[in-house]
Amino acid sequence: MVAAIAAADELARPAKRRLAVAAEEKAPTPDGVRWDKAPCRFCGTGCHVQVGTRNGRVVAIAGDRKAEVNKGLLCVKGYHVGLALYGSDRLTKPLLRKNGKLEPISWEQALDIVAKRIAQNPAGFAFYGSGQWTIPEGYAALKLVKGGLGTNQIEANARLCMSSAVTGFMATYGVDEPAGCYDDLDRCDVLITWGNNPAEMHPVLFSRFIDRRTRGEKVTLIEMGTRRTRTSQFADKSLTFKPHTDLAIANGIAHLLLTNGTFDKDFVEKHCGFRGEDEKKTLYGKAITFEEYKARMAEYTPEKVEQISGVPAKEIRALADLFGRRDIRITSLWCMGFNQHTKGTAINALVHGIHLLSGHFGKPGDAPTSLTGQPSACGTVREVGTLCHLLPGGLAVANADDRKEAEHVWNVPPGRVSDKIGYHTVEMFRRFSTPKDKGGDIDTVWVQTTNPGQSLPNVHALFEPSRKIEGKFLIASDVYPTATTRAADLVLPSALWVEKNGMFGNSERRTQQWFKMVDPPGEARADVWQIIAVARRLFELGFAGMKDKDGQFLFRFTKDGKEVPVWDHRRFFETNVDEALFDEYRHFSTHHRKDLAPYSEYVKARGLRWPVVKQPDGTWQETKFRFSEGEDPYVQKGKGVQFYQSFTKDDRAQIWFHAYEPPPEGPDGDYPFWLCTGRVIEHWHTGTLTMRIPQLQRAMPEAYVELHRADAQRLGIHDGEVVTLETRRGRLDLPAWIDGRGSPPEGSLFVPFFDERLLVNELTLEAHDPFSKQPDYKKCAARVRKRVARPTP
Repeated sequence: MVAAIAAADELARPAKRRLAVAAEEKAPTPDGVRWDKAPCRFCGTGCHVQVGTRNGRVVAIAGDRKAEVNKGLLCVKGYHVGLALYGSDRLTKPLLRKNGKLEPISWEQALDIVAKRIAQNPAGFAFYGSGQWTIPEGYAALKLVKGGLGTNQIEANARLCMSSAVTGFMATYGVDEPAGCYDDLDRCDVLITWGNNPAEMHPVLFSRFIDRRTRGEKVTLIEMGTRRTRTSQFADKSLTFKPHTDLAIANGIAHLLLTNGTFDKDFVEKHCGFRGEDEKKTLYGKAITFEEYKARMAEYTPEKVEQISGVPAKEIRALADLFGRRDIRITSLWCMGFNQHTKGTAINALVHGIHLLSGHFGKPGDAPTSLTGQPSACGTVREVGTLCHLLPGGLAVANADDRKEAEHVWNVPPGRVSDKIGYHTVEMFRRFSTPKDKGGDIDTVWVQTTNPGQSLPNVHALFEPSRKIEGKFLIASDVYPTATTRAADLVLPSALWVEKNGMFGNSERRTQQWFKMVDPPGEARADVWQIIAVARRLFELGFAGMKDKDGQFLFRFTKDGKEVPVWDHRRFFETNVDEALFDEYRHFSTHHRKDLAPYSEYVKARGLRWPVVKQPDGTWQETKFRFSEGEDPYVQKGKGVQFYQSFTKDDRAQIWFHAYEPPPEGPDGDYPFWLCTGRVIEHWHTGTLTMRIPQLQRAMPEAYVELHRADAQRLGIHDGEVVTLETRRGRLDLPAWIDGRGSPPEGSLFVPFFDERLLVNELTLEAHDPFSKQPDYKKCAARVRKRVARPTP
C-alpha cells in the first residue's frame, strides 16, 4: 500500500507537495501493477482514487490527479481504502440460524429461503438499504419492491442522515439537491460552517478551502457549532451555541437584514416568494406576504437570540452585516448537525432563506450547500428514490402520473405501482419490533449495505425486540460480521467496492463509475446479483409481479438479441448488468431536469454533474451551477436566475419563516447534561470497514465521552477514567476524554458512534422531524458519574 498520511498533517502541507503523492494512471506498469479509476468507498465527497492491482489483489492506492474533486489528495481513510477489502473475518458463505447458531448453507438454499419469505407475505416484506448501495443496486432493489411486489416498503439509511436536507431543498426550490458545487469553495470569500466539522468529516473538501490561505488568498472561515472541533482550530471566528438553537440564530440574521434594509430587494422581488407553516403542517405550507414575514421575524432581535442561543448579540449583528454586503461571496456548508434534528427541515429552509434574502445565490462562491455522509446518499437514495414515498428521478408514488411513468418504463400493468406510501425507517423498524397482533405488520426485513443493529436510534426499542418475537425474520447482506448480522436469521456474504462494477452519486450532483478489478473472497457476491437472483426465484415460484406486461421476467438482460440468464452466477458477467440498469434508470432523469448521460460517458469521465445535456456536436455537457443563466441549460435567456422547478409554478424560490421551538428533550434536574453524538476522522459510520484497517483501528481503537474540564473536576472524574453515561433509554460505561480532540462547553458531552462495543445509540432519542422523519441523534438529556463498582453476585 502507498503509505497513508494523516489528514491533519496533510492540511499543513503546501498543495503542490501533496500532489506529488498522486500516481499517473498506468496499465500495467513494469512491476505488474495495473492502475484503474474508482471513487472512494467512504464519505459523500466523491474523491477519485487510483487503484493498483496485481495478481488479483488491490496492492496500492493513490490520489487521482485527474479527478476534479480531490486533485490527487486523499484523507486518511481514502489512502487506506484498499485495506477495507482484506479484514480477516470477511463473510464468505451464506449462513442460516439453526438452533441459535449461524451455520453455512448453499446459495441455492439461501435464495429459496428469501424468495419464500417474500412470497408468503409480500405486504409484510421490507427492504432496507443505504447510500452505500451503488446506483444499479439501489435501482434494482427499488424496481423489485415497487415494480415487482407492488408495495412501497423500501427505505435507505439516508433517512437517518440526509432526509431533512431533501425536504429543505424541496420546500425551498421544489426540487432536491444543491444548486452549487465544490467549485464554490474555490471562489467564496467567506465560508460559514453550520453545526459541521468538515476538518474531520470532509477533510479533502475542507483543505480545498484552507489551501487558499497558503496561496496568499484572503478567505474567512466562520464556524458555528455546539462544541469546539478541529474545524474550530482553523476558524477566524468560532461561535458556540446551545443545542437546537440554530433556528433562532438564522432568524436573528434574517431579522437584521430586514430591519437594516440590507437584504437584496431586487433579487427578492424578481425571484422569491414567502412561506409559513400551515395548520396541517404540510411540507409546502402556505403563502405569506413580505409584510407578514417581516412581522413574524420582528421578535428575533439580537438580544433575544443571544438569550436563546448563548451567541452574543454583537456576533449575530456581525453575521448579518456579512450577509448584507454585496462585495463578497458567501458559501454555507452543513451536514448532519442540521439534518439529525427534530426541526431539520426548518433549519435547512431557514439557511436557504438567508442566502436568498441577501442575494448570496447564483454566483460561483455564493451558495448554500448541504454535504452528505455516504458515497451515494445523493445518487442512490435521493436520485434513484430508494425511499418509501419516491420513484426514480424525483417522481413520487403519491402522484398518479408519476406512477404511470414508472409503469411505462418498467413495462408493467397499470396499477402495479402502489399509491400507498410505505413506512419510513423508524416506523418500519418499530413495526418489525412489534408483535403482529399489536400492529407489527412487517415480518421480514432484508438489510443490505448498512448496519441498523448499531445505527438506529434507541436500538432497545427499534431493533432488539424483533429478535425475540416469533415469526420475525431478519436477512442481512454484508461483508463483515456486524451488530446486524450477528442478530440476523440469514446472512448473505457480499462483494465490496472494486470487487464489483459500480456507480455512485456524490454531494455535488456528480455521478461516477468504476469497473470490477478483483474477485471477492469465497462465495461473496454482488448485492445487485443477489436482488436479481431472488427476483428470479420469485418468478420461478409463479409470483405474478416478477413478470412484465409481455410475460417476460422483470429483470431481463440481453446480449446480441438473446437473453442472458444473469441470475445464474456463472453467467452473471456475460453482460454488464450495471450498464443495462443505469441506461433504463436514466429514462426517469429528465422529468425534473436531472438529466443523466449514457453509461458510456461515465466510463470515460471522473464523474459528471447533472443535468448532463447533449450538445449539438454530440458531446455531453455537465452543469456546475443550477438555476443560473449561462451555466444551467434549462434557464431561459435573459432570466439571470430562474427557479424553474418551483412548486408554485412561478419560477420563484420560497423564503420560509419557522419559529424557534424548544427541543423534545433537554437537560433537567435528573439528567442535567446535553449528550451530542457524531463521528471522528479515522472511522466511517459504524466502523465495520475502518475498524478492519489496522492503521485506523490503532489510531482510534474505541469510543469515549468528551467532558469539559470544569464538569470533570466538579464530578471528580479524571482523564481516561471509565465513567457511566445514562439517559432515559439506557446506560453505557466508557472512558472520559478531557481537553481531547474536541471540547464541549460546560454542561455538554460528546460520544462518537463508530464503536459497536460501546453502542451510544442505546441512549439516543428516536424523536424525529415531522416532514423528513429523520431522527434527532444530536442531542438528548443525559447524566454522567464516576462508575460505581457493582457488587459481586
